[in-house]
Amino acid sequence: MRKQTLFSTMLLIILSLIVAACGSSPSTGGTSSTPQPKVESADPAKSSQAPAASPTAGKDQAVNIFTARHYEVDSVLFNAFTKQTGIKVNEIKGTAEELVERLKREGTSSEADLFITVDGGVLNYAKQNGVLQVIQSPAIDKNVPKQWRDKDNNWIGIATRARVIVYAKDRIKPEQLSTYEDLATDKWKGKVLARSSTSLYNQSLVASFVELDGEAKAEAWAKGIAANLARKPEGGDRDQAKAIAAKVGDVAIMNTYYVGQMLASKDAEEVKVAQNIGVFFPNQSTTGTHLNISGVGLTKNAKNKDNAIKLIEYMTSKEGQTLLTQGSFEFPVNEAADKPELLKTWGTFKSQQIDFAKLGDHNKKATELLNKAGWK
Repeated sequence: MRKQTLFSTMLLIILSLIVAACGSSPSTGGTSSTPQPKVESADPAKSSQAPAASPTAGKDQAVNIFTARHYEVDSVLFNAFTKQTGIKVNEIKGTAEELVERLKREGTSSEADLFITVDGGVLNYAKQNGVLQVIQSPAIDKNVPKQWRDKDNNWIGIATRARVIVYAKDRIKPEQLSTYEDLATDKWKGKVLARSSTSLYNQSLVASFVELDGEAKAEAWAKGIAANLARKPEGGDRDQAKAIAAKVGDVAIMNTYYVGQMLASKDAEEVKVAQNIGVFFPNQSTTGTHLNISGVGLTKNAKNKDNAIKLIEYMTSKEGQTLLTQGSFEFPVNEAADKPELLKTWGTFKSQQIDFAKLGDHNKKATELLNKAGWK
């Protein structure tokens, strides 16, 4: 009995040790075949960790532009803005008419935030078609004088350009020049160079004469120029300067900024041509030199409105305007900008005092007059 009892006691002790060993937790370095319980996700509202980012958090900031300006300096300006703000600028290029029609067609689905183009009449055309909205910014109002802004702030001027008379320095003295009207007189027979009447620059010039002097005088001027042309109109403004160098004609009607761009050209021949032509600002004793404008409008359905306004503020700031005019040789709208030395040598001049919208209002009539005058 004693042996049996002792055996039973020892057996119980052994079994107890085995059970205790099996029920103990595994060591840190050991493994366990027992499945671990699944941990449920914490309630975000109660979690001490930051919530997951929203779908738009960290998304690249951008501003999308429909532009009819095809100048390299614009891209330089946009890159500088991106570097400073982190806001990417996307450009879609086309003719102004195409881009306005696209804005109308796409409506609220349009991705365009800004519309940029040349010519006051075209800017007014966009306004009349209802694709722009009012731009509100104290910074822009401070940067750009009222004369370079739409009366309702639907568009803002970013640069201006004068349409002047250029002449051969070796054959013409500046004192021989005076007004646009004088170019239409017999003394300039066979000496005048100009691009086609299909050029918006020429159409707006004639439109300005319609506004200032009436249709009859504008038509008479167009007829006089057509009669005095040294050759059938061809090419752009640069081609008129080159024709002066080739002695095809002695004077030409050109935009000022082309002279600056030719002087800064990598083409040695263009530089030589520009060095041998002079710039004359006509009508200083009468109505003033014809001036036109490049401008920007905030689209009606802009989805990146804040970014778009920031870009306009930068484009019209002293820094932006200096960068723009140094590259394009246009006149800045912000008087604080540092102009190229060439523009400084031209000094100040009297310009036409008309509402830029009138250039668009009279465009159809100007085109009719040019065709009637035989200006091809």
